[in-house]
Amino acid sequence: MTNDSGILQWNDYSSYIRRTFGQRVQKISVNAGFTCPNRDGKISTDGCIYCTNKSFSPFYCNSDDSIAEQLRKGIDFFSPKYNAQKYLAYFQTYTNTYDNVDTLRQKYDEALSVDGVIGLVISTRPDCVDDEIMRLLADFAKEKYVEIEFGLESTKNSTLEFINRGHTYEQAVDAIMLAQNYGLMSGVHLILGLPYENEDDFYLHAGRISQLPISTLKLHQMQVLKGTRLENLYNENKSAFADLSLENYVRIVSNFLDILNPEIIVERLTSESPREMVLYPDWNGRKNFEVSHIANAYMKKNDMYQGRNYKG
Repeated sequence: MTNDSGILQWNDYSSYIRRTFGQRVQKISVNAGFTCPNRDGKISTDGCIYCTNKSFSPFYCNSDDSIAEQLRKGIDFFSPKYNAQKYLAYFQTYTNTYDNVDTLRQKYDEALSVDGVIGLVISTRPDCVDDEIMRLLADFAKEKYVEIEFGLESTKNSTLEFINRGHTYEQAVDAIMLAQNYGLMSGVHLILGLPYENEDDFYLHAGRISQLPISTLKLHQMQVLKGTRLENLYNENKSAFADLSLENYVRIVSNFLDILNPEIIVERLTSESPREMVLYPDWNGRKNFEVSHIANAYMKKNDMYQGRNYKG
């Protein structure tokens, strides 16, 4: 089985976007000046042990600029590179529902006021949504494309506690169910290779999220980045980390997809950080698309495809 493009062995996001909009639609990241309850003291001041927003914030994503200005800079950057005329405002940095609804409405409205922006993708924590926020997003979704992304990271509470995530798996399930109750499209982020997790845990995650009413999934390989508390753990105890060599990760992620619900849209298989920041794993600067090509070739060679061994 392949997706409708006939190229990839999984239900990929680019094909979903083309089916939904009939054209390429580009995400533009936004730093809307939010913080995080895991940093401002509500839960913790330390944050997650792996976290540094420097690893994924593009140059145009600067909270000193207005939301509209960030979007315009992003559009100026992408428009010569891709044949994209429509855009999604991706509220990416920190926790993008962590404020009162009036402030949230103002920020989302500002993004949608930019010419060419046709929808919102809101990245947040599962413990930072409630009925009032979901009603707000559902109101926007009546006229615009809206997706909410939850940072799940692991389905094991012992791992979530160890990485200082500050929420439980059960809270994540509750948030996803709440989004479903309001008719909202939701997705999750999941990290493969967190400390003290093994392959059995990774496939446990695949089985668990396959039963949730989510639309999209972003997979990340666990990356040890300089300047994080995870760096200290890595230097002290490398045995806490699974083998995430490129060859082994490709095998793991292929097995993961093989048992994943085929209806879930896979947005990406890896995360990409500046090479100079990455201590482990060392993939010699491989780009996300390169790893996807390698994984796709592996799955084709082994007659694998997303959902082949899904237990619905």
